[in-house]
Amino acid sequence: MRHDESVPPTPRRPKPAAAAALTVLCLGIGLSGCGGESGAQAQPGKGGDPAPSSASASAPASPATPSPASTSPAPSKKPASPAPSTPAAASGPLSGKTVVIDPGHNPDNHLHTSEINRQVDIGTTHKECDTTGTSTNSGYAEARFTLDVSHRLRTLLQAQGAKVVLTYDDDRAFGPCVDERARIGNKAGADAVVSVHADGSAVGNRGFHVILPASVRGGGADTSKIVGPSRDLGTRIAGLFVRATGSAPSNYIGGNTGLDTRKDLGGLNLSTVPKVFIECGNMRDPKDAALLTSAGWRQKAAQGIADGISSYLNG
Repeated sequence: MRHDESVPPTPRRPKPAAAAALTVLCLGIGLSGCGGESGAQAQPGKGGDPAPSSASASAPASPATPSPASTSPAPSKKPASPAPSTPAAASGPLSGKTVVIDPGHNPDNHLHTSEINRQVDIGTTHKECDTTGTSTNSGYAEARFTLDVSHRLRTLLQAQGAKVVLTYDDDRAFGPCVDERARIGNKAGADAVVSVHADGSAVGNRGFHVILPASVRGGGADTSKIVGPSRDLGTRIAGLFVRATGSAPSNYIGGNTGLDTRKDLGGLNLSTVPKVFIECGNMRDPKDAALLTSAGWRQKAAQGIADGISSYLNG
């Protein structure tokens, strides 16, 4: 917050605002065929193969989810915890690439307030180790949303041959802290890192935005080498997220561009590899919450992020 088995549902055309934003974003990154219908198949060499069914039998099974038509929140019971780091599942356009997925927050952070309130060095200042995240009015936690989308995203990327590492997979009591999240991506030598979130803003504030690292140098932070690549990664994700979901860029952050640059996030400041955050929507707005609690929409969200990552890695 501001702080997998299902095939994507039948495509629908983006809303007018989303379509206009998509045109701007696509022109900015020179993506051919980016203006197609929401959820359309990605072009070879751009979005890769979006169908999760193409994963080999060696890919770990993703947690069972409701049908795409469901709008019920995901169950709060913890799923079985796969290994946080898994090898590439198949040969494909992303073979040899490493992607780190960072599911924002942790469902049990609220049970460990003293630990997550501990201050950590983010290079330019100190901040809390982590936060609890937000939730919908019905109680669907951001941390549950981020894990679900991250699992779907992992399956899509593994189907294209990528090695995927999760910063955590519901396998620890709290955290990781923001500085550790950055170190996991750095240690993996990731070609791209995406931190998955959902916002907690006022009713009427709608849409998604991608957060890019600012130019920061101080203490242990130096983003000079990742600002440019991260902007490319984030811009591609924004454009293809519109196409996959039909959602419009945020109407309250980023001037309707879907992009926001910040220098106060340790997960970005301490990264030495290209990294962005994505706030997929506003959990506190009823209309956005209806999307975020839909399994079908979460599959579309994962597809849009995967397409953006694939487009970036394939150049």
